[in-house]
Amino acid sequence: MTGTTIRAAALALLWGSAFLWTKLALDGGLSPAQITVARCALGAAVLLALARAARQRLPRDRATWRHLTIAALLCNALPFLLISIAEQRIDSGLAGVLHATTPLWSLLIALVIGTERPLRAARLAGILTGFAGTVLIFAPWHSHGPSGPGIAAMLAAAASYAIAFAYMARHLADRGTGPLALSAAQLLAATGLATVGLAVEPAPAGPPSLTGILAVLLLGTLATGVTFHLNYRLIADEGPTATAAIGYLLPVVSISLGALLLDEQLTARTLTGMAVVLAGVALTRPRPATLTAPDDAATTGRQTPPPRTPASNRPTPSTPGKPATRT
Repeated sequence: MTGTTIRAAALALLWGSAFLWTKLALDGGLSPAQITVARCALGAAVLLALARAARQRLPRDRATWRHLTIAALLCNALPFLLISIAEQRIDSGLAGVLHATTPLWSLLIALVIGTERPLRAARLAGILTGFAGTVLIFAPWHSHGPSGPGIAAMLAAAASYAIAFAYMARHLADRGTGPLALSAAQLLAATGLATVGLAVEPAPAGPPSLTGILAVLLLGTLATGVTFHLNYRLIADEGPTATAAIGYLLPVVSISLGALLLDEQLTARTLTGMAVVLAGVALTRPRPATLTAPDDAATTGRQTPPPRTPASNRPTPSTPGKPATRT
C-alpha cells in the first residue's frame, strides 16, 4: 500500500467521521453552539500550526478579511451549527447522505447566477434524480415527528456550503495568501462568529461527559484541521479530480460508522433514497475536459482555497486559480 493510498484512506475515514463525532458530542452533553465554536477554534489551531511550519502568513488587508468573514459564516459557522442541530433529530449516517446533496445545490446556484450554461441533459437528469432521492428520504407523505426539522436543517447546511462555494470562487481566488494560512484565517473568523451563538443559546443542563469532550476534540483537530492537510497533500500527489472521488465515500463512511458504533438503523426507503441521491450527484459531475469552478467547489466542503489549490476539508476538482472548500 503506497503512501498516497494510505493518505486517501485516512482522508475518507477522518472526513466521513465528522458526523459520528458530532453525534457523540451531542450525546455527551455539548450544545450545537458549543460544538460549533470548539470545532472552528480547534481546526483553526491545527491550521495555524501547519501554516507556521510552512512559513505562511495570515492575510493583512481588510478586503480579504471582509470576504473571509462572509465565507466563514456561510461555509463554517452556519453549516457547522445546522449540522449539529440536525443531528439532534436524525442519525449521523443520514446526515452524511443529505450532506452529499451539496453538489446539487451548487449546480442550481451556478444556473441561477449564469456560470453554468447550457445544461446538458445528463446533468439536468442528475439534479432531478438527486432531489427525487431527497424527497424519498424526506417522505413528506409520512409523519416525521422530530426528524422533519432535522432533515430540513441538514439540507439547509448543504445549501449554505453551495452558496459559500460560489461566493469564494468569485472573491477569494488569487489573494496571494498560502492555502493553510487562508483556511486558518477563515476558521478564526468563523470562531468569532460562532461565539455569538453561545450568548443566545440556552445553557446546557450540566457539564459535558468525557466522551463528549473527546468527541469534539477529535471533530475539531482531526475531522476539521488534519483533513485539510491530508486533502492538500493528496491533491498535490494525485491531482484535484482524482482526489474529488473520495467525496463519494463519505456517505458510506458515515453510514458504516453510525451502524457499527451507534447502532443506527436504516429503513429500506431511506437506503433507496440514499442510493438515488448519490446516483444524482454522480450524474451532475462534470467531465474532466469541462470542469468549471462552481461545480468543482460543489464536491468539496469547508475552508478557503488559494490559487492553484483548494484549502478545504473536501476534495475539489477545481480549475487552477479557482477556490473551493468543505467538512
